[in-house]
Amino acid sequence: MTLAEKIAQLPQKPGVYLYKNKLDKIIYVGKAIKLKNRVKSYFQENRPRDAKTKALILNIVDLETIVTDNEAEALILEDTLIKKHKPKYNVLLKDDKTYPYVKITNELYPQVIITRARIKDGSKYIGPITEVYNLKSLMKTLKSLFKIRSCTLDISEKSIAEKKHKVCLDFQINKCEGPCEGLVSAIEYNENIKKAHKIILGKTKEVEKQFIEEMEKAAEKLNFEKAAKLRNNITLLREFSSKQKIVSNDTLDKDVFAISRIDDDACSLVLKIREGKLIGKRSYILNKSVQSSDEELLRRTMEKWYIESNYVPDEILLPTEPDDFEYISSWLGEMKEKSIKFLFPKIGDKKEILELAETNAKYILREYQVAQFNREQVIPRPVLSLQRDLKLKHPPRILECFDNSHLQGTDLVSSMVMFIDGKPYKSGYRKFKNRTVLANDDYASMREVIKRRYSKLLLDIEENKKLAEPSDKIKLPDMVIIDGGKGQLSAALDALEELNLIGKFTIVGMAKRLEELFFPNEKDSLILPKTSSSLRILQQIRDEAHRFAITYHRSLRDKRTLQTELTKIKGIGEQTAKKLLIELGSTENVKNSNRETLSKYLNTKQIDSLLEYFGE
Repeated sequence: MTLAEKIAQLPQKPGVYLYKNKLDKIIYVGKAIKLKNRVKSYFQENRPRDAKTKALILNIVDLETIVTDNEAEALILEDTLIKKHKPKYNVLLKDDKTYPYVKITNELYPQVIITRARIKDGSKYIGPITEVYNLKSLMKTLKSLFKIRSCTLDISEKSIAEKKHKVCLDFQINKCEGPCEGLVSAIEYNENIKKAHKIILGKTKEVEKQFIEEMEKAAEKLNFEKAAKLRNNITLLREFSSKQKIVSNDTLDKDVFAISRIDDDACSLVLKIREGKLIGKRSYILNKSVQSSDEELLRRTMEKWYIESNYVPDEILLPTEPDDFEYISSWLGEMKEKSIKFLFPKIGDKKEILELAETNAKYILREYQVAQFNREQVIPRPVLSLQRDLKLKHPPRILECFDNSHLQGTDLVSSMVMFIDGKPYKSGYRKFKNRTVLANDDYASMREVIKRRYSKLLLDIEENKKLAEPSDKIKLPDMVIIDGGKGQLSAALDALEELNLIGKFTIVGMAKRLEELFFPNEKDSLILPKTSSSLRILQQIRDEAHRFAITYHRSLRDKRTLQTELTKIKGIGEQTAKKLLIELGSTENVKNSNRETLSKYLNTKQIDSLLEYFGE
């Protein structure tokens, strides 16, 4: 089916669409309220498009869609797929930090704990808590105010009735009210949990007002002990609240978004303002942002933030209207279950708050760029040692190493591993099953794998140049290490000569017996000192290539053994075959087992088939 035919058959329903290139790789993920209308709009003539969209359309060869029940599901699915596939034409916001959440467990007497994993277990998750340094103070305040249990006991009405649990030291020192023995009612305990929830959300004034009302009622009833406790709670809450910076005179909850650009990088940021106080911020970095408009970056930031946080404030301050604004406002309105004010302030106090967010975004972006510059300038000492000892013109920051593996001439495989700045870069690892070499010929295997690797890489480099946002990771290595001596090195050079790559990077052969290094067109080998960091890094990458090749070889061998022996027998599938091998140790042991032994794992028909296959 052609692309045009697929588009014609799309439904007018919400969902996600995935564009693919000629390599069947996903290059863009998008969402839509009506899939057919949205996808068709990309291919309408005379429609104004930016450079990135033009480049995207030129690379679209195929299309895949996933229909969802509603727009919110489409948005969440889009975010999940972008994280998974990292498509080239999507805005990929970087955030190398993982922030914790405060979890209120779904129990009769809930726990309040810090976690970084969100599980669908009925619990409430508040966050992400971006001001991690305040988290310890927050948890200490909550436990002092509400005496929340710190144990993980499974407390239920049944366990209380059966007196299954006993109070611990926390109860004795007045840090817990003893829910495990039912010394505090579930209603009273959960009222405190509700107040704790409000404080985590930043609603300290609301809780303070509740405390004052309760204190006055207790005083009227001459319950002075309870009134004194509430007075102490008010003091403690005010002390905690005073540490938060006041940035607004009104008490409406607000999220403030801002964008800053410096050169080719951008930073988007959101400030969390609750009851006029700044309680946290979250920032995202976008590299090579020239092709992405402020509106697109703002939309992606809002989607990402509200998918993570699940809390929508009363007001949202924005520097400009984001892409798909109608979609975003509708989605957030449904989440909030009431209308939200979207403001684009030009003057006044709210404009000052927006400028505060922009200042923070600019500061974070400058910090990021300085850190990136310093990281790029700092080359690890072993890499510099390798440059010095091998007399190379440039530091070999990208190393690639090749190794072959086989078993008595069968299952010939090869591996390539990549190190960047002296560290394994596992996304760059490649494994090859030999196609043209049928016998145990190490030289021919090396010639084949080198030709396959670099002919493919050259194509990838050309494709990458055509992209609106080319990747800086798709390029030739600085140095290639061949596991073997002069013969393997010569075979590799033959393949490179065919591809006109001789002289484009350094290539050496490394023989294991004496750890000799062989260079093209040089008679004598080089032996590095055994204590040198240069030799250590070469040994590490060689050993890693060997491990990777052996692992791949074993997986192929195991698969072949299963397929050619036990799985050929009628009535024995892969799982049964695996069970037999695990229990009996080998195919030979299975073959030599009697009926009594086999009856522990197989039924009568399977035993008959097995014995018939091997011959009783």
